[in-house]
Amino acid sequence: QVQLVESGGGLVQAGGSLRISCAASGRTFRRYAVGWFRQAPGKEREFVGAITGTGGTTYYADSVKDSVKGRFTISRDNAKNTVYLQMNLLQPEDTAVYYCAVTLGRWTEGESDYEYWGQGTQVTVSS
Repeated sequence: QVQLVESGGGLVQAGGSLRISCAASGRTFRRYAVGWFRQAPGKEREFVGAITGTGGTTYYADSVKDSVKGRFTISRDNAKNTVYLQMNLLQPEDTAVYYCAVTLGRWTEGESDYEYWGQGTQVTVSS
């Protein structure tokens, strides 16, 4: 069992930055890949990116890659059982609820492949 608690969302002006944290329970957290997803108002939830268990490799969704390239960075600190999503140069279109999720298998872009989810944290970017 893995429990995930997100924090760090909020209201920020366009051009600002936020870092979302995803704190996990469980000693084996470091074994698992973690994905970040977001759901904008009126839209389906979409995959943003993922990081492997060791933190050695990160992936960003092709569908959002151009929009987040150079602005979003996923990292993790396994000693703290925490994964981060650093978001810079935020734009109003980044407004969404952001979720972290753990997969017991290899990372994928499919949300159905992730077994454990955080409660989500709201990020609102004002223009």
